[in-house]
Amino acid sequence: MPDAKKIEEKKRFAGAKKPSMKRRSGINNYHGRHIYMLTLAVEGRRPLLGTLEGGEEKAWVQPTSLGKEVVKCWAAIPRYHSEVKLLAFQLMPDHLHGLLFVTEAMEEHLGQVVSGFKAGCNKAYRKFLGEGEGRGEAVPRLTQSLWKTGAVTTQSPLGAGAFTEQSPLGTAAAPGPATASAYAAAPPLPLPLPSQHRLKPDDKSHGLLFERGYNDLIAKGYDMLPRMSAYVKDNPRRLAVKRAHPDYFRVRFGLQTAGQQYAAIGNRFLLQHPEKVQVQLSRSLTDEQIQSKKAEFLALARQGAVLVSPAISRGEQAVMRAALDEHLPLIFLTPWGFNEFSKPGHQYYEACADGRFLILAPWEHQNERIPLTRTMCLTLNEMTKQICEL
Repeated sequence: MPDAKKIEEKKRFAGAKKPSMKRRSGINNYHGRHIYMLTLAVEGRRPLLGTLEGGEEKAWVQPTSLGKEVVKCWAAIPRYHSEVKLLAFQLMPDHLHGLLFVTEAMEEHLGQVVSGFKAGCNKAYRKFLGEGEGRGEAVPRLTQSLWKTGAVTTQSPLGAGAFTEQSPLGTAAAPGPATASAYAAAPPLPLPLPSQHRLKPDDKSHGLLFERGYNDLIAKGYDMLPRMSAYVKDNPRRLAVKRAHPDYFRVRFGLQTAGQQYAAIGNRFLLQHPEKVQVQLSRSLTDEQIQSKKAEFLALARQGAVLVSPAISRGEQAVMRAALDEHLPLIFLTPWGFNEFSKPGHQYYEACADGRFLILAPWEHQNERIPLTRTMCLTLNEMTKQICEL
């Protein structure tokens, strides 16, 4: 466990805490035996690692030549850190997810393991930039034919220089599991690096492939492992769904409704539905009473009403979960705000894609999930009431 005194001493000089998805846990020293899910994003979120192929049902990622080198670097981690066992991996166009198991206490901090991996990736990245000894004097070697064939487009919804889903970057390998061996067997692809993504010599990120830091999720029990593995494996499909329905997955900030400002993900037109019903159930209800109330609300939803709730009590959660399972329209108020990269939980993806789900966040994004206070609960219930009265 970390030394509490050292942590408190560091806090004195840390300044104001800012929301960040890359902050380390204050109760874990990152040396011990744990299962971690790591997420690393490409600097500037440039889609340099691969292209999304297939449709929503069979989506997969075809790695670029640089992406293949990244996969090799990941597969080499146990060679330098024998305590680390690799469990799952998924390369995405502009980031990656990796699941690893630290099987015994390490002398190194997990951050040093990640730094070593990044160093190998940076070496491969600089090779593709064509820097060599000059480091910044040479310009990147570009495959200009990619612009002519349409493999790279400035009209992509991902921004200038993004890859299109139908990118003719070579022979597509058959969809398969997200493993390092599967990627290594894929045919080599050129690395398109449009002029918009060239790095200037005075750019502090020059020669660095990934953003500083990394996001980690620590498994709190073996029961979390299947869920974490499923999340890693399901990333390409979720990206395909998101690209097929971009408006339902884009975070909208400053949405004004019922006198309140929200951040929103999902189908905002559900707010205009003529019949919206507030789901509010007392914590004191018995199981039988909850079942009775659930039947009443589901009957209304089947007749066309939109159910609205922050799902605070277990009764409210039971109603909303049942409505979600029946593919009924829902508006969910969450106390946890969004940042620009926020997305719905995996259980909500299909509901969002179908246009039957909306998540509203009245408060700013925070890293810590602080316990809900009575005041917060009452406020959320009042907001729900006002939305239903629109």
